[in-house]
Amino acid sequence: MKRILVLLLGCAALAAAADKKIVVRALSGGFAYDDNAARLYKRAAGKDADVVMARSMEAFEREIVDADAVIGGINKEQFAKAAKLKWVQATSAGVEAYSFWPEFMKSDVELTNCKVVQGPTIADHAFAMLLALTRGLYEYIPERGEQNWRPRGKSPKGMTELPGKTAVIVGAGGIGTQIAQRARGFGMNVIGVDPKDIPVSNFFPTIVPPDRLDEVLPRADVVFIAAPLTPESERMIGAKQFDSMKRGAYFIAVSRGRLYDKGALVKALDSQKLAGAGLDVTDPEPLPKGDALWGFGNVVITPHVASEAKASDDRRLTVIAGNVGRFARGEPLTHVVDKSVGY
Repeated sequence: MKRILVLLLGCAALAAAADKKIVVRALSGGFAYDDNAARLYKRAAGKDADVVMARSMEAFEREIVDADAVIGGINKEQFAKAAKLKWVQATSAGVEAYSFWPEFMKSDVELTNCKVVQGPTIADHAFAMLLALTRGLYEYIPERGEQNWRPRGKSPKGMTELPGKTAVIVGAGGIGTQIAQRARGFGMNVIGVDPKDIPVSNFFPTIVPPDRLDEVLPRADVVFIAAPLTPESERMIGAKQFDSMKRGAYFIAVSRGRLYDKGALVKALDSQKLAGAGLDVTDPEPLPKGDALWGFGNVVITPHVASEAKASDDRRLTVIAGNVGRFARGEPLTHVVDKSVGY
């Protein structure tokens, strides 16, 4: 009788585990929602959880009612209906959609993201933008269509080299650390700005808290924006900060457009205080036609694509699938967001 009872309890436990339901918000195409991703998630979950690919808003809203987990995001109205929800997996590093939403941030629902995995790709993009500015590529590349060979001595104004220059990197997380590695490789001095108590390293020989940002900005030859968007970091680079930068500095933003004041940036460019800017992120997005930023030749703009690369996508899928397996088995998740600070 005792043995039968143990077997029954074991079967009940297995049945309970299999009752876990993970809904993927697969409303758009992309690496995280395609058939390959679906196979990876289902393989990771095994028999311990059901993975449902919701490929329409109607299907998603129907499935979340009894979902234990969601991959790909959920809004306020949907969250109110998801009574069993225990975990949300964001497919990006940024989770500002939740940071400005107190009901979710104060709940017991665990939030994970894909921080760190896209750092190398975004850092490459940040330096591509910087080099396009410092080596005059923003002028040379458009001339290629005209087959114009510009004579020596008539190179774009302000062409310079990076060794010995100072980079101030706002945000010393996964992306910022990768930018710092590249900056040090180019022989640059690096100053990090981050609220965390991060120990100094070869890549970040100097790190200051955000309340000392205005102190270090005048030393910057280039300012990289790589911080997450939170209520505290929103518009942290405004008119005062642009005014404090040295004349001829560069500004590169690759995390979120709402971290800087676009109007103040336009003024800094129009006055020629800045030598140029590289923007993968703006506010709003898409950047509207006719926006003043389009009118500056020394502004390199890309449409929020800095994280795009197969290696980055592969790392992201590995993180998500890994967490699917851990959740299904009842194990601790990785890439957990500290909801008290929003990243």
